[in-house]
Amino acid sequence: MKNRVEIYDTTLRDGSQGEGVNFSVADKLRLAERIDAFGMHYIEGGWPGSNPKDIEFFAQARTRKWKHARVAAFGSTRRKNVAVADDPQVRLLLEAETPVVTIFGKTWLLHVKEVLHTSPDENLAMIRDTIRFLKSKGKFVIYDAEHAFDGYKNDPEYAIATWQAAEQGGADTVVLCDTNGGSLPEEVSRITQSAGEHLKTALGIHTHNDIGLGVANALAGIAAGATQVQGTINGYGERTGNCNLTTVIPNLALKLNLKCLPVASIRKLKELSQYVDEIANIRHDPRQPWVGITAFAHKGGMHVNAVQKVAHSFEHASPEVVGNSRRILISDLAGRSNIVMKAHELGFKIGNETPELKGILARIKELEHEGYEFEAAEGSLALLIRKILKRQEPPFTVEGYHVSMRRDGPVSVCQATIKVQVDGQTAHTVAEGDGPVNALDGAMRLALVGFYPKLKNVKLTDYKVRILDTSTGTAAKTRVLIQSTDGKEEWGTVGASDNIIEASLQALVDSMEYRLMKK
Repeated sequence: MKNRVEIYDTTLRDGSQGEGVNFSVADKLRLAERIDAFGMHYIEGGWPGSNPKDIEFFAQARTRKWKHARVAAFGSTRRKNVAVADDPQVRLLLEAETPVVTIFGKTWLLHVKEVLHTSPDENLAMIRDTIRFLKSKGKFVIYDAEHAFDGYKNDPEYAIATWQAAEQGGADTVVLCDTNGGSLPEEVSRITQSAGEHLKTALGIHTHNDIGLGVANALAGIAAGATQVQGTINGYGERTGNCNLTTVIPNLALKLNLKCLPVASIRKLKELSQYVDEIANIRHDPRQPWVGITAFAHKGGMHVNAVQKVAHSFEHASPEVVGNSRRILISDLAGRSNIVMKAHELGFKIGNETPELKGILARIKELEHEGYEFEAAEGSLALLIRKILKRQEPPFTVEGYHVSMRRDGPVSVCQATIKVQVDGQTAHTVAEGDGPVNALDGAMRLALVGFYPKLKNVKLTDYKVRILDTSTGTAAKTRVLIQSTDGKEEWGTVGASDNIIEASLQALVDSMEYRLMKK
């Protein structure tokens, strides 16, 4: 195993082939700049021979200065029985004017005969000729050996011959691709080692995640002699995705102690992961290894108690090394340590000997049994702790409400009336909305803003409903989770009831009360 590993990012090309992923030219340029600033060694921008969007990307990319990464254009070997200088796709690769050109070619005889409909010798010539031509134009050439492992398992001698043809053409790196994503780590290790025994050229590894082993196979390839890993941020890619760079990078750097990216960059890994998701308009996966918000979340009481004493007793690494943070979850599985650590997060000074701690824990478990859930409702949890610790009266009370619906031509209009009391004074307001919850939110906000002007900036950003017992049909208990913001911070609140409007009102009241509680 060499001590340095290059990271080749193909989020903009291979990642964009994932279902639901669609980058504009502006998106690709923003992502490329962020990935470059992160310190990646290569950024594969796309296939200039496949669509006008990628041609435009390269036209703009060549006018920009890149700090760390070398931009690569991606394409294929020349077509069969066509001189490489006459192939329009190869010409477009040169017109992209990137310092690096990555081309793929066939390893598997099945593809040579049944897909390309050409001879094994012509396929070798296509590989050799294309690389030699690109090298003559001053390009750094990376050869992606498509279906390298399936091809080797089918005919090892021919697979090796294709890789040697790339080396003879002058390829700077030969990358073994598990294109179907179905190989096992032992196979990747054995075949990569065999490639190293027959080639002097540097080796790379490009894996897919079809059987959930994309990262494991990449690490197996590195252990067997590859010095370049290709992958995508957050594992975007066709079918079930590519090797996830946000997982493989910290494993290389922090588990295998290999030089790949600066320590300062790795500390921003979670930030990069979230940024790419945001540009792609994809909800961040909370269970991503290393960078997901639950990657260092603790829920079981015994676990939290141990973490409180010795953090690494239940953590394989410090969350800060990738820019993540530890989270303590509260549920009916919680113990005293959960409450203490979570209370500290929320700004309360309590310890294991605080008299009210037992009451807080009992109340949380009681409410969870009734259908409440506090993992995503820290606002409601903070209110619960505050009320038990400080025994303070709430800043307002809802004395009554009414929600109705009327037809206005083809449109349904919801109307809500609410009556609130603040320090002995009463406000009675009415508001209309797109639905009963929206109308109720508007009416309550209207009633409270006169007493508490700061609530004017509070807005709902998310509203989720979950039916807790579907077997009871329309009489089922409902849990409502609301996410709110005042423009500076976000918080979650929860309500639970047989009546969805009542559950929504509980979460809305907690949202307003939490904002008033904050200093």
